[in-house]
Amino acid sequence: MKSERNWLTRFLILRMVGVIYGVAFLVAVRQILPLIGSKGLTPVGPYLKRVSRVLGSQRAAIRRLPSLFWYRHSDKALLTVSWTGLVLSCVVIAGYANVPLLIALWVLYLSIVHVGQEWYGYGWESQLTETGFLAIFLCPLLDMHPFPRNAPPLPIIVLFRWLIFRIMLGSGLIKIRGNVVWREGTALYYHFETQPIPNPLSRWFHFLPRPVLKMGVWFNHLAELGAPWFVFWPRLARQVAGAVIVIFQGSIILSGNLSILNWLTIIPGLACMDDGFWAKVLPRWLVRKAQIATVQARVSIPQQVTAYIVMAVVGFLSYRPVKNLASRRQVMNTSFNPLRLVNTYGAFGTVGKERFNVVFEGTSDEYPSDRADWKPYIYKGLPVALDKRPPQIAPYQLRLDWQMWFAAMGSPNRYPWTLHLVWKLLHNDPGAVGLFAVNPFPDKPPRYIRAVLYHYCFAPPGNPEGLWWDREPIELWLPAMSADDPRLLGYLKIEGWVV
Repeated sequence: MKSERNWLTRFLILRMVGVIYGVAFLVAVRQILPLIGSKGLTPVGPYLKRVSRVLGSQRAAIRRLPSLFWYRHSDKALLTVSWTGLVLSCVVIAGYANVPLLIALWVLYLSIVHVGQEWYGYGWESQLTETGFLAIFLCPLLDMHPFPRNAPPLPIIVLFRWLIFRIMLGSGLIKIRGNVVWREGTALYYHFETQPIPNPLSRWFHFLPRPVLKMGVWFNHLAELGAPWFVFWPRLARQVAGAVIVIFQGSIILSGNLSILNWLTIIPGLACMDDGFWAKVLPRWLVRKAQIATVQARVSIPQQVTAYIVMAVVGFLSYRPVKNLASRRQVMNTSFNPLRLVNTYGAFGTVGKERFNVVFEGTSDEYPSDRADWKPYIYKGLPVALDKRPPQIAPYQLRLDWQMWFAAMGSPNRYPWTLHLVWKLLHNDPGAVGLFAVNPFPDKPPRYIRAVLYHYCFAPPGNPEGLWWDREPIELWLPAMSADDPRLLGYLKIEGWVV
């Protein structure tokens, strides 16, 4: 296989990998303890015991879900891993990367994902571990310079193209197979309003003319079902396909808060471009450095051999993801091996036509009737107040908000940790309260907490009241409960969340 000039491509991919790792570890630093710490909503200790019991032994559980936290999972250990990952990510962002550094980042993040339970059950977690795994083999073994002497191994660049092919095609096929609104071209009539966490521009997109929204669906199909087939073509076709994919991801970034997903998906899309393309768009000083590196380049035989071995391993592990792509019963965001090396992807196979939201409310009144003074707990991202503009959150992720978006489409039985959240709010637990934007009871815990299911929709722009949202109550999602409610206490004791 002839070598391409991919010095700038490697430079950009590694810097972007550092940025995404950095955001992911920052989220862990700020949220891992209130979510899975010893006093979190779903503590990691009991979870690991359950997994060991279900799989028969701790050894079997470690093979199934490899993680550093099997050996120590204290709050200090959780924070140490998170902070270490954040610091190492900053080193990569600064331009310094080698094999041990990228291996460390990969092991640290995989360790978090495998004990993160539902809080880390999103497709981009596996996508980041696969992307991070491939990034390991772009680097020299020890040299950390931004432009090392070892030439970028083309087989790894090709594997990044294989990754973007599966991501995009998987997303396109799941939409066509999963929901009639994608086939009819009407999905964007609803998506911007019903997506997990809208951003400041989502309402503008939602009220675009219907023909424009239909054109957006066809562009989606072009990017996901058409462009991927050209990522292995000769240079011009490949670069056009890569540009379409990157522009498409950029448009999604503008219209919503989908965590790191679209930023992460841009990374393998960059592998469609080579240094000839980047020389036209990047600063001259950076291009000059790449040109000097090219002149001084040497081929590392061990690195090249390793790259071909990795290509063979990925090819072998691709059988089940490819089979899934071809299946009429395609599933999305699934891993087929414990290390999450080659996965299947997809997003928004189904688009809801209505937006529902669960709002937790508290009162200090003696009787928890509808006439009581109920004060809402304001989420950091999900809509609650009707006059509040949706915030820009992504690429950062508010994991409680995301889970509550799913919960609003189900029942409390499917999200039992919400009862633990109620218990913590009844005690003004700092970790749980900190997951919300504001504590409506800063001086004394509320006497009762309930959860109400609301139907939300965008208020038309320019309305006289200046509202961003309209809403109407649907039903009680959780009834009013107090700290001494026997139903609540009984369930929490069964789960081992209180003694």
